[in-house]
Amino acid sequence: MTDLSQLQADLTARAAAAQDLASLEALRVEALGKSGSISELLKGLGKMSPEERREQGPAINGLRDAVAAAIAERKADLEAAELDAKLASEFVDLTLPPAPERRGRVHPTMQVMDEMIAIFAEMGFALAEGPDIEDDFHNFTALNFPPKHPAREMHDTFWLPEDANGERKLLRTHTSPVQVRVMQQGQNGKLPSWVAQGQAPPIRVIVPGRVYRSDSDATHTPMFHQMEGLVIDRAIHMGHLKWTLETFCRRFFETSAVVTRFRPHHFPFTEPSAEMDVQCDRSGGSIKIGEGADWLEILGGGMVHPNVLKNCGLDPDEWQGFAFGLGVDRLGALKYGMPDLRDMFSGDVRWIEHYGFSAFQAPNPATGLS
Repeated sequence: MTDLSQLQADLTARAAAAQDLASLEALRVEALGKSGSISELLKGLGKMSPEERREQGPAINGLRDAVAAAIAERKADLEAAELDAKLASEFVDLTLPPAPERRGRVHPTMQVMDEMIAIFAEMGFALAEGPDIEDDFHNFTALNFPPKHPAREMHDTFWLPEDANGERKLLRTHTSPVQVRVMQQGQNGKLPSWVAQGQAPPIRVIVPGRVYRSDSDATHTPMFHQMEGLVIDRAIHMGHLKWTLETFCRRFFETSAVVTRFRPHHFPFTEPSAEMDVQCDRSGGSIKIGEGADWLEILGGGMVHPNVLKNCGLDPDEWQGFAFGLGVDRLGALKYGMPDLRDMFSGDVRWIEHYGFSAFQAPNPATGLS
């Protein structure tokens, strides 16, 4: 006859010593499974006499209940320990300091250029681009520069060495060569890939990009950024140009207090020509608009010269238009109070941390540009 007390002691001790759920499950099957040791004892009750069943039945059932309870208790302990270990391994300390702020900043020139593009896009201007390295025809000849014009000289233009064909390329001195390309391609019906939604006249495009001139002081740099504007249509006049530029200035500076003035000027590619200044106060090492007695030139423009239209294959008796060139860096200095343009290209991290913009401050004319 099996010693039930000893069997209970052995099985409960093994249950208490089980190190994982797998070994505990194996013990349960060994003791309480279909062919387990306790299950076999229960099966043997049918072969006993009534007197033996009355004596052994409660004892074997008690053994089964005691072993099942010991296994269930150990299983609960093991599951709780497993859960604690999992929680400890996946613990996140919410009291830790946040990740450091991103130090990268958007350069003011790029921010200002995006603001300008957003404003002109509202006015219906498409976007065009062109090469930084130009030839003499697109940079000078097509734009009505005479052969001996001072702008062609080395003191103002960065010329490159002659190529195998004896031709000298140059770093473009303005973005106006792109308007020549746009008008020429529009006439041929073959618009280049860098013209977005372009077409033959009427034309309305802006051209942002870098330009290069041999000049350096507080308000001039050898490489700077310009945005060209070109409108070609029938019956265009200076009033359209003046309205476009004054509307742009009010939107760009986000105030109606901007005071501008137009001064007669001369450009080979426009006639009549004018420069536009913005009233400002440049005292105290900063620039403030809408006050003071100083003026800062921000752009030049005028009506497209008939010779330029002819050079691009357009009939000046049918088509007229205006063009203007905005100094992107100067506008940024004027709007955000930067006293010296040269600082914009110094590479000083302290300067960009002070004047730079977050990448999340994307210009949006609907809710505010800056």
